[in-house]
Amino acid sequence: MRHLLSQKAYGFIGLLVFLSCFIACNRQADTTHDEAPIDQLAAQYYGHLRASFLHLDSLAQSQDPQKVEGYFLNARKHFKMAEPILAFMDSENYKFLNQPNIPKIEEEDFTDIKIKSPKGFQVLEESIFVENPDWESISKTANVTAARMKLLHDNTSFDFVQPYHVLWMVRDGFVRVALTGITGFDSPVLEQSLAEARDVYAGLEEMITLYRGHFKDQALYERVIQALDNSVTALQGDFSTFDRYGFIKAHTQPMLGMWNEVVKDWGVTFPFEKAIRNDATSLFSDQTFNLSYFSSENFEALDQQKVALGKKLFHEKAFSLNANMSCATCHLPDKQFTDGRKTALGNHRNSPTLFYAALQKGFFYDNRAGSLEGQIVDVTTNVNEFHTDLDHLQQVAASDADYVKSFHELYQKDTVLEGDVRNAIASYIRSLVPFNSKFDRNMNGLEQTLTADERQGFNLFMGKAKCATCHFPPVFNGTVPVAFKESEVELIGVPNANDTINATIDKDLGRYEVYHTEERKHFFKTPTVRNAALTAPFMHNGVYNTLEEVIDFYDRGGGVGIGIALENQTLPTDKLELTEAEKAALVAFIEALNDPVSKSPEAAGKEMAVK
Repeated sequence: MRHLLSQKAYGFIGLLVFLSCFIACNRQADTTHDEAPIDQLAAQYYGHLRASFLHLDSLAQSQDPQKVEGYFLNARKHFKMAEPILAFMDSENYKFLNQPNIPKIEEEDFTDIKIKSPKGFQVLEESIFVENPDWESISKTANVTAARMKLLHDNTSFDFVQPYHVLWMVRDGFVRVALTGITGFDSPVLEQSLAEARDVYAGLEEMITLYRGHFKDQALYERVIQALDNSVTALQGDFSTFDRYGFIKAHTQPMLGMWNEVVKDWGVTFPFEKAIRNDATSLFSDQTFNLSYFSSENFEALDQQKVALGKKLFHEKAFSLNANMSCATCHLPDKQFTDGRKTALGNHRNSPTLFYAALQKGFFYDNRAGSLEGQIVDVTTNVNEFHTDLDHLQQVAASDADYVKSFHELYQKDTVLEGDVRNAIASYIRSLVPFNSKFDRNMNGLEQTLTADERQGFNLFMGKAKCATCHFPPVFNGTVPVAFKESEVELIGVPNANDTINATIDKDLGRYEVYHTEERKHFFKTPTVRNAALTAPFMHNGVYNTLEEVIDFYDRGGGVGIGIALENQTLPTDKLELTEAEKAALVAFIEALNDPVSKSPEAAGKEMAVK
């Protein structure tokens, strides 16, 4: 009976594959508005989901290693072809299906903490491709994963989808390939990233083909199809040696510009901005991000007068109880907004840079604040920092005639409010997103100065060294593309001293201190690597003084690699086996992420994302 079911499944899957190929191969067929491409888009999506869960059903019923591996690869292929639509239509279920093989911890408040066992394709990959597979566990995971895909298949409606939604799906699709897909982020064992990226592009090409009738300029349509085909051709080779810099610069960056041409050709207007601005033509520019998306307020452009006021307040020592500390005490502009100390004055953690701090959703090393304004509350009330309250902030600002005048003009209120004080300071910090490093200038074609070592370092960072699976480009921090909703915390096992012989874990419990979730002990937010070469010492406790020491720590496998027993380490524990030349190349790349020290914050502010 099981054999007959498998035969029927194979026959059905074969029909789906034939129909998919039929659609893709008949690009010349004129799809008009009257032919309802949205219905065809839905059918295409349902077809890939159905093919994927049928393969998973077959996988769950087999214990033949060769067949199971084949079922998995085919299920994953169709999942990837559906990914641009799925990730847009239901981001939470997409994350469920594609989550890493570590416990999923959700902390809403002290009364709502959920710890869930991981399921989905990454879990299957790590379970199947081992010497002694646990078939019972694999079958359960496959069944749960298939059931979730069937739920999506039966309950996803395309009734609301407009052409601008489709364009967002397309852009998210090729941007995701560049920022996470080609890094090994979701293929940790097989490193099938290039093949899966080709599958994503195949899905994108199917989508564009269905919407051929929307193109007023058919030559533009042909250019788009050719660009997608060229990208697929470029996505070849070995995972470890693939030239990711070349691919992003030659394919992803130009595709952004072409996407904007399509927007204009279709006559599309967008109802709002997402994290990446609708008119962005580069992923590595001060014009890439919509700063309001990461903010607690809505604005079309950052107010330069608020930035100027915020800068003054940033240096105001009267805000602290003893008038001896300002924000700039621990975040010095001439030190890339760090302080050069192992740990900050009166604090047990290192001062992180404020450059690019605005482009994240979580703040402090333990992610305890959700906005820049919220972070300022914590600094104000912290006994080791300002050691006062929000009323004091208001009183200080209200007692200064110049401040009062500025607040009245900018906020149109009769009195100075502490919330506006915090907003002005936050506005200044939001201006510190210059994207003016040597790497950015080369990626944007403004100069051709990147050395072979710097380019290799980026490729290592994005590939073999697996840095980008936690430090996501273009900000190179832990805020996950392309939704940029979640700033990840990780357990990497930072020691309390630079010791590889008798290493012990640093006593700081990190994220655990926020909700006391046992499984969150020693978890810390992933900071940006931008300007890291100028902001030593490193790690939350300042344990390492050089980039070479940091890279050696990762090369050994993090805390586990130096003998620290960690059940929940999220960093892969296998050695990276980097050569000395590769380590030097990584350092060279990180140095290429430095924004010029001579560039003043005022100058940086002028280059931020404003319309």
